[in-house]
Amino acid sequence: MKGLELSKAFYEEYGKPMLEEQFPQILPYLAVGLTGSGSECYGYDDEISRDHDFEPGFCIFLPGEDIVDRRTAFLLERAYAGLPKEYMGIARGGLSPVGGARHGVFRTEEFFQEKLGSPDGRLTMNQWLTIPEYALAEAVNGEIFEDAYGEVTRIRETASFYPEDVMKKKLAGHLLLMGQSGQYNYQRCIRHGEQGAAQLAVYEFAKSAMATVFLLNRTYQPYYKWSFRAMRQLPKFSILAELLEYLITTDNSEAMAGEKYQVMEGIASDVIGELIACSMTKAICGDLEKHAYSVNDQIQDAELRNLHVLAAV
Repeated sequence: MKGLELSKAFYEEYGKPMLEEQFPQILPYLAVGLTGSGSECYGYDDEISRDHDFEPGFCIFLPGEDIVDRRTAFLLERAYAGLPKEYMGIARGGLSPVGGARHGVFRTEEFFQEKLGSPDGRLTMNQWLTIPEYALAEAVNGEIFEDAYGEVTRIRETASFYPEDVMKKKLAGHLLLMGQSGQYNYQRCIRHGEQGAAQLAVYEFAKSAMATVFLLNRTYQPYYKWSFRAMRQLPKFSILAELLEYLITTDNSEAMAGEKYQVMEGIASDVIGELIACSMTKAICGDLEKHAYSVNDQIQDAELRNLHVLAAV
């Protein structure tokens, strides 16, 4: 059973009855679900994942103290801690290797302040440009089982994806890096005999190509160790995950270099085709750098448009 399924089953069997019997007065103000850090919040957990942070648990979100006071919150924490210590043969209370509770009772504003730097999901332009993408993903992943009050759902919707101008700024930067590393620098490094530098160029191309694919799917890219898995599930360009994996796991011998360059050009062509189809570029060529600046030119916010093209990457 996946962690998200385990969480929901544990909540339905034990958590929900506990809330209904002991805290009926605050039920209209609670949200319950599983979201945040951990592979189980994405549905990526497996047997290996169970060595830490895997347990039957869920998150209970409370509004401010003006609605649910400290004493009630404390009693709720005690009631949550008093739920069965084992469920379906899996013990509760696993320790995190990096510390910090992932399940239990949270104040909604404190949870989102930690993840987003904002208690209500409304972010400044600078925050949109600088918050790590995996943190944004952790704020909106998983599933909310109950949310009668609607506060958690509203915040998650507000932060669900980048504003259009921010998305274009990030896209422009990654397109430029793809062009510089894959279309230009890779072959030059090979000709210079710089095998290490050539492979770094491949890595830069792959990282920015992957970031581009997530942006074009309007989906946050999760923490790097789950990025390939997440990419394989995207509706657009999921097939490119296999090609990017090929690029970063093969050498740069003379026999391979030409083929790898062609693969990078093919990926560039696919991306350019999507940009044209979505009317996100006015350039008519196969040069990713020109498309990067064309995408940047379409940003409506003048201040953001005039920032360095790589300001958001």
